[in-house]
Amino acid sequence: MLIGAVTVLTAQNKSLVNTSQSPYAKLTGVNMGDVHWTKGFWADRFEVCRNSMSPKLLKTYMDPKLGHAIQNFQIAAGQDTGRFVGPSFQDGDFYKEFESLVSLYAQTGDKKLDQLMDEIIPVIVKAQRADGYLHTPTIIAQRNNPKEAGAFADRLNFETYNMGHLMTAACLHYRVTGKRTLLDAAIKAADFLYDFYKKASPELARNAICPSHYMGVVEMYRTTRDPKYLELSKSLIDIRGMMKEGTDDNQDRVPFRQQTKAMGHAVRANYLYAGVADVFAETGDTSLLRPLNLIWNNMVDTKMYITGGCGALYDGVSPYGTSYNPVEIQKTHQSFGRDYQLPNMTAYNETCANIGNLLFNWRMLQITGDAKYADVVELVLYNSLLSGVSLDGVDFCYTNPLSQSTNFPYKMRWMGGRIPYIALSNCCPPNTTRTVSEVQDYAYNLSKEGLWVNLYGGNEINTTLENGEKIQVVQTTDYPWEGAVSLELKKAPKKAFALFVRIPGWCKGASLTVNGKEEQTNMASSSYVKLERKWKAGDKVELNLPMEAKLMEANPLVEESRNQVAVKRGPVVYCMEGVDLPGSNIFGVTLPSDIKFAPKPIEIDGAKLAALEGKAFVENTGDWSNTLYREVSPLKKEVTVRLIPYFAWGNRGQGDMTVWMNLLRK
Repeated sequence: MLIGAVTVLTAQNKSLVNTSQSPYAKLTGVNMGDVHWTKGFWADRFEVCRNSMSPKLLKTYMDPKLGHAIQNFQIAAGQDTGRFVGPSFQDGDFYKEFESLVSLYAQTGDKKLDQLMDEIIPVIVKAQRADGYLHTPTIIAQRNNPKEAGAFADRLNFETYNMGHLMTAACLHYRVTGKRTLLDAAIKAADFLYDFYKKASPELARNAICPSHYMGVVEMYRTTRDPKYLELSKSLIDIRGMMKEGTDDNQDRVPFRQQTKAMGHAVRANYLYAGVADVFAETGDTSLLRPLNLIWNNMVDTKMYITGGCGALYDGVSPYGTSYNPVEIQKTHQSFGRDYQLPNMTAYNETCANIGNLLFNWRMLQITGDAKYADVVELVLYNSLLSGVSLDGVDFCYTNPLSQSTNFPYKMRWMGGRIPYIALSNCCPPNTTRTVSEVQDYAYNLSKEGLWVNLYGGNEINTTLENGEKIQVVQTTDYPWEGAVSLELKKAPKKAFALFVRIPGWCKGASLTVNGKEEQTNMASSSYVKLERKWKAGDKVELNLPMEAKLMEANPLVEESRNQVAVKRGPVVYCMEGVDLPGSNIFGVTLPSDIKFAPKPIEIDGAKLAALEGKAFVENTGDWSNTLYREVSPLKKEVTVRLIPYFAWGNRGQGDMTVWMNLLRK
């Protein structure tokens, strides 16, 4: 049903990614605001986001001497004078920060947040041109000198990226508040893009750098049900195959339907894959699903880091768009490399690329209901997302290497630790902030059969099943530090329904009871256990996920990690830092294959974590100055080593860190 070209908000279409009416999606999310963290890991991270990450980042963007983001909109709106300051994608990054305000408001009902958003929105709306175009760098340039710049004059201006994030933020703001002002601006922007792409030549249509607008346009269709937005989303994919001199870096050298491997700029790639998955959910076009499956397999089987990180290379050469003719070699940056090319110290793993991996897998989960996608969502959340922000929520990093040395022999572009504001490219901090503010919206799904439990953490869900009946469940757990999870129904529907409980891919030997009676059912790793019956208030499901520290090895084709191991306990990947082994070189540590790790509580910068301690060996590596090769030195003394969660590295000052450690097989 349409009212003023916008769907009526009902009980089941206020979710983060609204697939409630998507004909080819098996699952849909619960409404924003239906799930609240109560206690434990994610409750703590949410409070850090609420009290530190989001307000401090907003203050940065409001600061005319630092972020200058709101000032750009004010100048574009004619409310101030001056020039544009910041990277060309600054608008989009500000929309991501705005999205975190929406999510925080959905969780807290804080009237100050609602008022703050009401103060920001008119400035954004005022900056928009009458034709719907909204990109402050160009609008400001045109105000200062009408001949200086035109729309889409430079494909690296990120216009569609910015408008895509406007659309996403506007849809969520409407779903949470019911207010239309920002959504109306997003409708004008979407209409502008529709008209532009209808008339644009294939070359002009290449202006799709970092295609957040694929997701944004589909979400506009889901919000308004205007079929032209679905038409636009399909044409955006089709036109990629019409490019001349396309590049693997931008995933447009060959038509999307012919692609089989994850390639090029990892943020652009994962945003593209997520957007195409959205289009499939609405159209059922199997010619899109086939490459998505092939690309997913290639990524997860050969190109994804053990942390869920994506993008091995700072700069490189595409292994696909390359011939033996030197003039045809294609440059890539911040990108996927070859299969099994996964360096550690020079790993790029931009936080935005890791979040893109989450967005892609979340949409594949909605389409299929396959737990393997939830496994990747969880992997990213606990590792390569949180590594992008300090534990106190103040500082952020752009890249997420798996090893760092204070004696690294040369300077890299993004060398060093986290900082409050990344002036050259601050895209990752607001992306991290909005994602942390939204983790609860990934915890559950709905289907016609019932409620799906994707993530574990202390929370309470009050929602409406697809049959219209209410349900309330309280989840109690100390996950990810402990594997015991309790799900108690506080309110149960009158009719029978199914509860789908996820068994993570990392877990073996899971067990489950209902009201104290063990369920005799298949508890396979990476699956959902279906518990269907007529439930009543007071029923309790208790899940036990054995959580042992495991030594993980990489495929031998991953050359840099050969004969090394990483340590993983539950969904959390661990690392070693120099601060925990004073007087020794952590790169000389060797873990015996029979090492027994014991979890130990530790607090770092106010965050309560579980460290791992065990007996290992360390060699005296000595001085390697002016030496490339030398005779091997004998082993070494026994030491007690401590490992901390990878996401917590770098919070105790600069120092050495490594995820992969030498292995002594016994």
